[in-house]
Formats: sequence, C-alpha cells, structure tokens
Amino acid sequence: QVQLMESGGGLVQPGGSLRLSCAASGRIFSINTMGWHRQAPGKQRELVAAVTSGGSTDYADSVKGRFTISRDNAENTVYLQMNSLKTEDTAVYYCNALTQTSRWGYATNYWGQGTQVTVSS
Repeated sequence: QVQLMESGGGLVQPGGSLRLSCAASGRIFSINTMGWHRQAPGKQRELVAAVTSGGSTDYADSVKGRFTISRDNAENTVYLQMNSLKTEDTAVYYCNALTQTSRWGYATNYWGQGTQVTVSS
C-alpha cells in the first residue's frame, strides 16, 4: 500500500559528503515519524536519525553534528545530509515512515529496500 524509494547512496572518501533521499508513495493519509536506520555487516540495524511531522528531530550520538535529517511534508520525502563521513558510517541505509493509510486506521511502519553507503579511501 505504501512504497518507500531511497536514492543517493554510493562510494565516498573519508571526510566527504552524501545526501540520501527517500520518497513515500501510495495510499497515504498522513505520515508521522520518518527516519533513517543503518545496518553494517555483522551488526544490528540501528537508528541514525528521525524527524516528526512537526519537525522535531533525534539523532544517534555517533552522527550528531555531522548528519542532518529533514523532510518535505508536501512531497512525503525525507532527506539525510551526511557530512564528514567516516569509514564506520559504511552500511546499508534504510528509511522508514510511520504511516496512516486512512483517517481511522492505525499507523504502520513501512521500510524502504535500502541504499548502500560505502566510505573508503
């Protein structure tokens, strides 16, 4: 019912920058929280950053001051600007959206398929 399409991943050198985008489409009544998670090889998926529909944000300690999350509510899109990238930021990045598909329905958490970010010299 709801699809999330990520873009913007790739290979970047340490200290470089990347901007990830994630657009939600389908049967959307409203989206509450949107966010980014990541999963490195052999590790559990972890929250990177999240933003509510009102603009409140939350970040993992490891990315504070380097990453910035933002969203365009009109376009149902969330962005992650990643600066000063480190090798330990290498992971598959997934976006998520807590979405209501109708006025009276419960919110469901939808996930994108992920985009690879590799930080290497």
